[in-house]
Amino acid sequence: MEIKQYLEPLIKWWKLILVACLLAGISSFLIISRQPPTYQTRVSLVIGRAVYEPNPSGGEMGLAQQLAAYYANIAEREVIRNATMTALNLRWLPAYASQAVPNSQIIEITVTDTDPVRAQAVANELANQLIKQSPSNPDLKEQKRQEFIRQQLELLETQIQDTQEQIAQQENEMGTLNSARQIAEAQADLTAQRQKLTTLQTNYATMLGTSLGRASNSLNIIETAALPTRPIGPNRGTIILMSIAIAFMISAGAAYLIEYLDDSIETPEEINRVMKLPVIGFIPEIDNDVHKATIVAEKPRSVVAESFRAVKVSLDFGQVDVPAKSFLVASVSKTEGKSMIASNLAMTYALSGKKVFLLDADLRRPSLHTYLDLPNAKGLTTLLLHPEKSIQQCAQSLPIGNLSVITAGNSVENPSDLIGSQRMKDILLELSERSDYLIVDGPPVLVTDSTILSTAVDEVLIVVGYGLTRRSEAAVALKRLESAGAKIGGVILNRIPRNNRAYYRLYHYDYGMPAEDTRSIKLGKFHFPMKFNRPVNKKKKPASHDTSDLGDQVASRVDKTI
Repeated sequence: MEIKQYLEPLIKWWKLILVACLLAGISSFLIISRQPPTYQTRVSLVIGRAVYEPNPSGGEMGLAQQLAAYYANIAEREVIRNATMTALNLRWLPAYASQAVPNSQIIEITVTDTDPVRAQAVANELANQLIKQSPSNPDLKEQKRQEFIRQQLELLETQIQDTQEQIAQQENEMGTLNSARQIAEAQADLTAQRQKLTTLQTNYATMLGTSLGRASNSLNIIETAALPTRPIGPNRGTIILMSIAIAFMISAGAAYLIEYLDDSIETPEEINRVMKLPVIGFIPEIDNDVHKATIVAEKPRSVVAESFRAVKVSLDFGQVDVPAKSFLVASVSKTEGKSMIASNLAMTYALSGKKVFLLDADLRRPSLHTYLDLPNAKGLTTLLLHPEKSIQQCAQSLPIGNLSVITAGNSVENPSDLIGSQRMKDILLELSERSDYLIVDGPPVLVTDSTILSTAVDEVLIVVGYGLTRRSEAAVALKRLESAGAKIGGVILNRIPRNNRAYYRLYHYDYGMPAEDTRSIKLGKFHFPMKFNRPVNKKKKPASHDTSDLGDQVASRVDKTI
């Protein structure tokens, strides 16, 4: 498959996608514009004092990281939330998150709120409440205890210094002693001083370890929450673009789903893929204010008439070696408009100066007599059931070129037997010999009668209705015709909507012409405008294959009729 085939659903449903994206963008903008700006602030805490030590141990660092994860989890518990709301006299807290910075002993508490002042106050108070849950809780009793420890540490520092000085002095004096008794007493005194120094140092180290300044399980604020001045959201542009992107994906998915579920044929590319046949004509939808089966005669300058002339040209140029004289116009089902195609195609050949027979061979649901307002008492069934009847007795001439119509006739109970009879083949052969072209309006291909008729004509023209013919049915119809050995001339895509401008840009040439004096002739309840650029009694030009001035040819036929 080509890329264009993948993009066809998007191109076809571009209006749906555009509307969905516009609605998503506008609605998201209206919603976001009503939302207040949000602000964010952050407070940071550190665990212990290892980070401030010149030579921290690995054990201290690992313990601090474990404690950081523990306190980060505690910060999001109800006990901290409730204590913070009570301290700030709030009924609710804005959204916040607490996390331990990876591979460190730092905790970050981030608060997001629409009020920047409240966000700052909540962040700082959360940190304070978290500190109160730790051993470093600075209550009054603990403060007194820490003050006592500080005083004791200062006293121990003084005693240690004095003892060290006494030891140094005694060591110097021992060098001046001469008697053994004095030396023994001095050594005993020096030993006692050294033991005293050791005891003092041990007490100092123990007391220093119990102080908060050296505790591993302690919390300290290293960065208080600042007052945020710039909002962090909402990011209107990003949200609107995301809404549009989501709407595009949903609507595009809906377009592909619709196309997947829709089994109808709408493009010539689909016809080529499914049926492997060329499209020889594109017929637009005909307005209801005109007679669809005779629009070529009623409005010879219309786009529809030009479309049928294009079909005629395609058939003429496609029959260089062995020209086809008889055509079966058949549709896949009953709603594609085959009778309208057959009638207007026959009129197009007749207006070009050819002798044409138009035969209604749809004995199950005949319609040509209704479209052309012709009597149906005698017709094809008359010729089939009464061999003594001649074609002249059943054919009805129309004042449109040299066109004769044979209607279906009265209904019969066994149409398939009559269509497959030798008499039917003889009638088709005689009509082909007595005319330049024979146009047969047959039943749908899915009906057995059409398969039988396809082998008795030169070519079969398949009518496909835009958005009406299903791919599966078209494939089955083609298989039936190929199995019967029918020669298929091509496909006519009918009933293309008028609002589908792409077809008119690609497949039609609408050339405007000035208005001219017209007369009309009456055929049943139909009035056909005919162009007269010259006096009626002027010698008419011989008929030719040139379709550039169809009005002159029609006028010449009218002169003869009048």
